Amino acid sequence: MPGITISELTKVYPGGVKALDALDLKIDDGEFFALLGPSGCGKTTLLRTIAGLELATSGSLHIGDRDVTGLAPGERNVAMVFQDYALYPHMTVRENIAYPLRVKKVARATRSAEAEAAGSSLSLDGLMERRPAQLSGGQQQRVALARAVATRPDAFLFDEPLSNLDARLRLEARTFLKQLQRGLATTAVFVTHDQSEALALADRMAVMELGVIRQVGTPSELFHRPANLFVAGFIGSTPMNLVPGVVAAGGAGVDVAGHRLPFDPDRHGGLAAGTEVIYGARPEYVTIGTDGPAAGTVAITENLGASFLVTVDLGGGVLLRAVVEEGDEPQTGETVHLDPAPRRVLLYDRADETLIEQ
Repeated sequence: MPGITISELTKVYPGGVKALDALDLKIDDGEFFALLGPSGCGKTTLLRTIAGLELATSGSLHIGDRDVTGLAPGERNVAMVFQDYALYPHMTVRENIAYPLRVKKVARATRSAEAEAAGSSLSLDGLMERRPAQLSGGQQQRVALARAVATRPDAFLFDEPLSNLDARLRLEARTFLKQLQRGLATTAVFVTHDQSEALALADRMAVMELGVIRQVGTPSELFHRPANLFVAGFIGSTPMNLVPGVVAAGGAGVDVAGHRLPFDPDRHGGLAAGTEVIYGARPEYVTIGTDGPAAGTVAITENLGASFLVTVDLGGGVLLRAVVEEGDEPQTGETVHLDPAPRRVLLYDRADETLIEQ
């Protein structure tokens, strides 16, 4: 299936509000690509611009070899699934699925057959004569997906389609959505502010902030090697420890609040003593015990289910967090030692907030 190529794409709204700022992005054929970022970062505007619901102020947009920058939505051959599913309440499931084909003036028999096939592929048999009000949230979502599938688009565009589902249904739908996209081998762009969804679903993803893309990569790349402090602080179900420190003489570690914390010199070698850095370590890679380079007082413990997030006060207002298994959690007020895994530690330039790499 065709990929999507975005070049110098800018969107400025009346009043001078710049929602997209000269974006360059290549989404490969058949790729499941996630756009991730906080509210107002521009991810939905970018998706709507790909769909043609917003027109770019400048720049170009190609789907496959076609320049679709100025084309109307109906001419782009994309299918969009919205957060609220946008089903017609007076139509049956069959009619909702077939409606885009009706708009394209596809013959009645053909569109009925396509609707039946799309509905069957999403396990909607037996529901085809019902109306949306007679369906559960998960069933409505599948109808919206079937409607998109029936049009055989060059790309699927998903605008937070799981956000209206409860937690259990969301997990089930996530798996189903991934399997559907894999089976159809159609390029998909998925907008979400939920990083767990992006990490679970995407082949690659882009993290956006204020209309710009801060980093593009695989979920593993963005989790293990975030390129800047914004991405480091945004990605991860538990916030990454990001604390100011100074490189010790001889690269022996980073001095943080009177404690010398380790890092891997093979990843961050050659740093001059006295270099001001931000020391980054995910709580999952910090161990708690009776021995370690940093001692502090347990300020709070948070139950995550199978594990606990433990926040330790190192003094001077510096907090460091660690994840421990259920049953191993210390008590509030207890003195513990922390030991970050050196190979997992990341150092960031305190001035420009970018990752320091060997």
